[in-house]
Amino acid sequence: MDHRQFMNSLSAEQRRMLTRKSDFKGLAALAVHWGAILVVGGLIAMRVPGWPLLIVVQGILVIFLFTLLHETCHQTAFKTPRLNGLVGYVCGFAIVLPANWFRYFHLAHHRHTQDPDKDPELANGKPETLWQYLVLVSGAPVWRSHVRTLGRNAAGNCDDDFVPRGKLRLVRDEARVMIAAYLFVAAACIALGSSQLLYVWVLPALAGQPFLRLYLLAEHGRCPYVADMFENTRTTFTNWVVRKVAWNMPFHTEHHAYPTVPFHLLPRLHELTRPHLKETENGYSRFHRKYAADLKR
Repeated sequence: MDHRQFMNSLSAEQRRMLTRKSDFKGLAALAVHWGAILVVGGLIAMRVPGWPLLIVVQGILVIFLFTLLHETCHQTAFKTPRLNGLVGYVCGFAIVLPANWFRYFHLAHHRHTQDPDKDPELANGKPETLWQYLVLVSGAPVWRSHVRTLGRNAAGNCDDDFVPRGKLRLVRDEARVMIAAYLFVAAACIALGSSQLLYVWVLPALAGQPFLRLYLLAEHGRCPYVADMFENTRTTFTNWVVRKVAWNMPFHTEHHAYPTVPFHLLPRLHELTRPHLKETENGYSRFHRKYAADLKR
């Protein structure tokens, strides 16, 4: 059974139950994620014993706001549209990824998943050598891409074909507001003589990016270039902590098969799809051992 046949097999009641959004569920998960960032950031700011080690923990929490931004792009993090928009902007600002632009990018990825000619995630390909793998995991290419995208959009030079022509002004203004906000924050820190944000935000984001790269590579890496979502996307079985920090996106095949299912109902969808999944892996370390071994050969 492919993903289309699976979708056709669902009853109207199942569809209704699986697509039920919740502000309560979203806000509860948000409170845990943002609360953890504030707590760990506070410990770093207070320079508790061993605080440098917390930079990596903070980095993972901050950089995995990407998965929350992703949910808001689908309008599935919360039931209220404005709440999705507001939280998406905050998350995008935290990781230097404009929310509106990314939404158009990501929806194109869903329309053309694993299509080498149309999927924007495949524009630069996947790592095929060990050096390419290490460079990608370092996070350097993605930071360079984020900054370049922000600057290009702010200059009014966005030429990405996945951005609707009528939304070019929106992505331009979004980029300009973000740049102005970054300059304001930097100026305020300099004026106050404070380096706290360097340790609770900037350095953690740099330290956390490799973990996000490793996580994201497992979603489609080494999956076939076919239209069936049960084949072109991978679900990775992992522990409770990773699932919570990633807003249940390790259930990635399920998400691609039925993108309007909110994060808190993906485990229930997984129960239905599990017999039909064709690309799964037992843990991220296992996936990367296989990937790296393949590159060496």
